[in-house]
Amino acid sequence: MDLQQLERELLPLTAYAAPVIFGSVLLEFWLNRHDEEHRYESRDFWSSVGIGAGSLIINGLLKTSVFGMALFFYKIIPWRIPTGWGAWLLAYLIIDFCNYSAHFTAHKQRVWWATHVTHHSSEHLNFSTAFRNSWTQHLKLVFFIPAWASGINPVVLLTCYQINLLYQFWIHTEMIGKLPLWFEFFFVTPSHHRVHHGSNDRYIDKNFGSSLIIWDRLFGTFQIEDEKPVYGLTKPVESFNPVYLNFHVWADIWRDLRRARSVRAVWVILFGPP
Repeated sequence: MDLQQLERELLPLTAYAAPVIFGSVLLEFWLNRHDEEHRYESRDFWSSVGIGAGSLIINGLLKTSVFGMALFFYKIIPWRIPTGWGAWLLAYLIIDFCNYSAHFTAHKQRVWWATHVTHHSSEHLNFSTAFRNSWTQHLKLVFFIPAWASGINPVVLLTCYQINLLYQFWIHTEMIGKLPLWFEFFFVTPSHHRVHHGSNDRYIDKNFGSSLIIWDRLFGTFQIEDEKPVYGLTKPVESFNPVYLNFHVWADIWRDLRRARSVRAVWVILFGPP
């Protein structure tokens, strides 16, 4: 398999899902147009749209690099896992766990937080909040090396990667309440993700799962929604500028690095808590 073959075989699922995504945003906005809680705020909405548009452009520019990374590791490992339903299931579990690991680390270390903080910058939670993907989030692809080096066909892995990404859209809403217990036990739901976006003390650094909540249950990061979430950062960013929302933490890190006087200080600045 080469890069051109991978690009031919991989279906652009995110592009196919775009009409459903934008239609869902419009429907949610229409249903909340007289909402007293102001789930949609115009400046916040357009900020999300601006961040999302920038993210789409960057995704397009880096698409070949992502494919190349997946192929590189697939070719250097000496084993192969035959493509079948078992490989698809394993691929999705690996992708989902890599996402959990990347997400967890992004909340624990400052340099990775800089690639994620944009997503938490809104003080609202609606479908448009899902557009707030950091313009530097591709740095976290290093967390997916175990997937690329698993021996599973890259088409399978990247398809699962897209499915996992699309799943995360619908959990950004207050319009959907708690779901049946069996579903809430295994899968990430809007209720779980409202907790993750909450800045309440009991909600901070909880529910990192992207589509499966089982990782949070296994590793002790699960929290049920038992009080109304207060969305946004603990130190609110008073800006709606997409560029600022993407780079303000990077600017703070650079400022602190210039003042660092030792290797230990540099390490703490980069890998200490946000």
